[in-house]
Amino acid sequence: MNSLTRYVLRQLLVGMILVTTGLTCIIWLTQSLRFVEMIVNRGLSAGTFFYLSGLLLPNFLIVILPIALFTVVVFIYAKLITDRELVVMRATGFSQFALAKPALILAVITVLLSYTLHLKLVPESYRAFRDLQWDIRNSVSHVLLKEGEFNNVGKTTTVYVRARTPDGQLHGILVHDTRDKTKPFTLMADRGAMIDTPTGPRVVMFKGNRQEVDTATNKLSILYFDRWVYNLAIGGPQGARWREPRERTLDELFDTRNQIHLIGAQNVGKFIVEAHRRLIAPMLCLTFTMIGLSCLLTGNFGRRTQTARVLAAVGSMVMLQAIILGVENMTAKNLDLIPLLYAAVLAPMPLCWLVMVKPPSAAPAMPKTA
Repeated sequence: MNSLTRYVLRQLLVGMILVTTGLTCIIWLTQSLRFVEMIVNRGLSAGTFFYLSGLLLPNFLIVILPIALFTVVVFIYAKLITDRELVVMRATGFSQFALAKPALILAVITVLLSYTLHLKLVPESYRAFRDLQWDIRNSVSHVLLKEGEFNNVGKTTTVYVRARTPDGQLHGILVHDTRDKTKPFTLMADRGAMIDTPTGPRVVMFKGNRQEVDTATNKLSILYFDRWVYNLAIGGPQGARWREPRERTLDELFDTRNQIHLIGAQNVGKFIVEAHRRLIAPMLCLTFTMIGLSCLLTGNFGRRTQTARVLAAVGSMVMLQAIILGVENMTAKNLDLIPLLYAAVLAPMPLCWLVMVKPPSAAPAMPKTA
């Protein structure tokens, strides 16, 4: 690797780090706002908040890396053309491939990093995120019932607590449950406490009553009790959580035949498409890079045509991304179209390569003056 190649590669690396970091921070900030509710209503610590939102970073990176790489390649090469540096390199004997070599090296590095994320880090981090989120929503240690307020636990339960003692006792409890829309009921108790169980949080109430209105006769029935245990869990048992395709390993995604009784026949297509998407998506980094290079390195360098080349590169990238999204949706409904998914990502490469390595035509000679 000569000094000029290292010079261009160094600029690309610095730009890649800055753009990736900036985009990641912006997306992380916007997405982490979803967890503010957990901090306010469930009493999460700052450490848990940052850990929870940090688990989503690999999911952001797999989307950001191809776009960041394309942006950096187009920007740096456009800047080199504007500063006439590429003109000098070409005049000293650099071939088309030599000019593109720094970007291709960075693209290969990014592809390897992207494969690591897709095949290893993303499934593990997203599974850990979903497990922690499930635990927060169903564990009594994270459920915070504010005194003197109506606390919504999920979309079907409202809990009111008049007072809460330092040792965890609850006084003046009211619970309104609408999980069964045809038979809503209200519980009221003088005192109680929250306990954690393997199937979720429970509220143990003492000296209270259960009120229910019969929707058929509109009659109120009241049941008095000395002790009542109310299930506060939003979902079912923690061990019964269904794992999404993004949480599964590549082996699990392809092994749908042995898991069809667990995942359901309607989800087989989603699993297969997710598996193939992980195998082909990292190659987008190389495809986007070659699109940018084929638009910027063709022909003679000139400032008048530079803007058109940049716009052509951006337009081609956006169009290809739209095609890939459309193919993914069609493939989920018809698995016979899976080869089309690979073709959409890989087919532009040889075309861009032929355009990129084609030597520029010689500039027309200036007419001699008398």
